[in-house]
Amino acid sequence: MRNRTGGCNCGKVRFQVEGDPIRVGVCHCQICRKDTGSSFNVFAVWSSKNVTIVGNTESWIHSTDHRHFCATCGSSLYSIVNGTNEVEIRAGALDDAPSGLLPTYELWLKRRERWLRPIEGAEQHTGNRS
Repeated sequence: MRNRTGGCNCGKVRFQVEGDPIRVGVCHCQICRKDTGSSFNVFAVWSSKNVTIVGNTESWIHSTDHRHFCATCGSSLYSIVNGTNEVEIRAGALDDAPSGLLPTYELWLKRRERWLRPIEGAEQHTGNRS
C-alpha cells in the first residue's frame, strides 16, 4: 500500500494519505479558481480513515464543504464535504511531484479556460458530478 505525504508551505501542517485515492478530479468552478488562485483545482479524494492530518488549520464553509488552509501561511490543503467520510486533498499540497495521479473527471466545464484542452479519457461534466 502506497503512502503519500504533503503539507503547507511553512511546514506547520502535515498530512499522510494511505493507499490509492477513491477518485481524482479537476474542477474549474469559480470557488475552486479563487480558492487556489489558479484556473482550476486538481484534487484527490480519500476516505477519512486513510488520512492523518497534524497541525493547525482554519476553514471556511462553502455550502456543503469545509475548505481547510494553514492558519499560518494560508496554503489551501483539503476539503471535507458534509455528510461524507471523504477528504479532498489538493494535489498541489502533496510532497512528490509529479504525483502520478490521473484525473478521471472534470467539473464545471463552462468555466474552463478556452486554452485548456479536455483531459483525454476523463468524464466531462458541465457542473458538478451527478
